[in-house]
Amino acid sequence: MKQLGNVLYVTTPEAFLSLEGENVVIKKEDSQGSTKTTRLPLHNLENIVCFTWQGTSPALMGACVERNIGLTFLTPNGRFQARVSGRIKGNVLLRKKQYEFSESESQSLPIAQSFVLGKIANSRKVLERAIRDHAMLVDVNSLTSSSNFLKETLKAISTCASTADLMGFEGSAAKCYFGEFDQLILQQREDFFFKQRNRRPPLDNMNALLSFLYTLLTNESASALETVGLDPYIGFLHRDRPGRPSLALDLMEELRPVMVDRLALSLVNRKQVNGKGFTQKESGGVLMDDETRKAVLVAWQERKKEEIIHPYLKEKIPYGLLPHVQSMLLARYLRGDLDAYPPFFWN
Repeated sequence: MKQLGNVLYVTTPEAFLSLEGENVVIKKEDSQGSTKTTRLPLHNLENIVCFTWQGTSPALMGACVERNIGLTFLTPNGRFQARVSGRIKGNVLLRKKQYEFSESESQSLPIAQSFVLGKIANSRKVLERAIRDHAMLVDVNSLTSSSNFLKETLKAISTCASTADLMGFEGSAAKCYFGEFDQLILQQREDFFFKQRNRRPPLDNMNALLSFLYTLLTNESASALETVGLDPYIGFLHRDRPGRPSLALDLMEELRPVMVDRLALSLVNRKQVNGKGFTQKESGGVLMDDETRKAVLVAWQERKKEEIIHPYLKEKIPYGLLPHVQSMLLARYLRGDLDAYPPFFWN
C-alpha cells in the first residue's frame, strides 16, 4: 500500500523555489531586503503546492517530475493556475480503455452512477451525524426529511438511463443537502452562514472556506489519478472541457462530504477560524488572509492523517490516501479486474 507522504505548502507570494542537490530551496526577501533561505530534502515530499507568483526553477520542475512529486501552482488567494506533469505514467492500454469507456454512454454510466451514489450516501451520513450528535441544536424533523429524500434518491439512481438523467438526480440531491447546511453551522453564525453554494468567486465566508478546500481535494485527486496511470482530464460524469480535470472532479464527488464539508464545519464550530480572517472585495468575492489559510492547511494535513477502515479493502488507511485508493480501484475496474467500481461509503 502507498504511504502517505508530506506536502510542502509555500504560502508566501514572494517566495521562489529552486533545486540544490537533493534539496528544494525556498528563498524570500524580507522588508529590509535581506534574503531568508530554507532547505528541505526532496525525498521527504509527495507534493509541493505553491501559493506564489514567483514560481520555481526549471531544474526543480524536472526533479519533481523525475521523482513523481506533484507540483501545483495556485494564486495567493487559492485559485488554481497549473500543475506540472512529466512523461505519461502507466500502461498505455489502461488509458486507451479509459478513453473507450468515456466515449460510450453504456460503459461510462455505471461508473458515473457509482460516483453519485457515493456522494449522496456520504452527504446523507453528514446529516445523520448532525442528528445523532446535536439533536438539541438542529431541526431534527427537517434533517430527517432531507435524509429520507436522499435515501429515496439513492434508490432512483440505479434506474437512470443516461448521464443527463443522473446529473438531474445529483443536482436535486445537492440542492437538498446544501439546503440543510446552514443549520450544521453551530457557532459563529453571524460570520459564517450558508444560503446556497456559490463560487467563482465565493460570496460569503463559508463558501470561501469550502472552495479553498475543494481546490486542495481536486489537486490531490488529480495527482492520485496520474499516479495510477489514468488521465485526470477524461471523465465519466463530468464531460470533457478544455483545461478541466473532469475525472478528478468525478472522483472527488464521493469524497467531498467526508474530507471537506465535515472539516469546514469543524473549523468553524471549533472556532479554529473566525470571521476576521476573511475579507469581502468590491466585486463581492470573499478572500482568506494568510494566517487563516495557514490554519486551514494545518487542519487539512492533520485530518489527512486520521485513520479509517476502508469499507471495501477492509484495511486501515489514513484519510489522505482515499483519493489514491479510489483511483487504484477505478483503474482495476477499467482493466477488468473488478466487476464494478466500488465507491467509498463513509461508515
